[in-house]
Amino acid sequence: MDLHQVLHAGRSGFVYTAAGIAIALSLGWALGRLLGVDRTTSFLISTGTAICGGSAIAAVSPIAEANEEQMAVSLGTVFILNSVALFAFPAIGSKLHLSQSQFGLWSALSIHDTSSVVGATARYGALALAVGAAVKLTRALWIVPLSFGTAMVNKSSARIRWPWFIVLFCLAAVVNTYMQGLHPAFTVLRHLGVIGLTVTLYLIGTGLSMKTIRAVGSRPLVHGLLLWFVVAAGSLVLIRSGWIHL
Repeated sequence: MDLHQVLHAGRSGFVYTAAGIAIALSLGWALGRLLGVDRTTSFLISTGTAICGGSAIAAVSPIAEANEEQMAVSLGTVFILNSVALFAFPAIGSKLHLSQSQFGLWSALSIHDTSSVVGATARYGALALAVGAAVKLTRALWIVPLSFGTAMVNKSSARIRWPWFIVLFCLAAVVNTYMQGLHPAFTVLRHLGVIGLTVTLYLIGTGLSMKTIRAVGSRPLVHGLLLWFVVAAGSLVLIRSGWIHL
């Protein structure tokens, strides 16, 4: 992607991601209370669903003073749903005849982790990948303000973690835009990136087992599943109706 594509998708996705995050966190809080999931676990699952999966959970956990069990349950829940999305989203997108732009936007607003967004959109097409990656990284930026907000509420002095992968992505877009002479090297780097992504997705798949599902437990898994379904279905309806678009 060049810098102009990133900025266009990022500007368009900013409002959508802000609204989606607010709705997901509010709904996640309500579902947690309804299902009797402990407050911290519910908050972590909601954060992972709303923003950026495991990255958001890892960033917020120390600030929310989560223990190892709460963090493991939250990560396990998000991990299971990520694995499902990686394979289900391209099939659903094809069945509904979503355009590449629509699919990229839907994936970015609905799939938890960046790696799974990239994996799903890469299978759908180059434009879907470009849109999905840019909007997803815009969504991931909300890790920082949410971390500050959590620290203020909890009166925590834990260090705020900056998502550096976003900076590196933007740097790569700048280089791709303004250093045309390096384009031959980009082919090699792109090939290495595909290999790295393949390995990452393989590891995601091999980590999914009945042991993982049993370790998570029924209530947190139901909490994460219901929240994710509402977020994914709601954003899909809005995208197909034209209310959300780039």
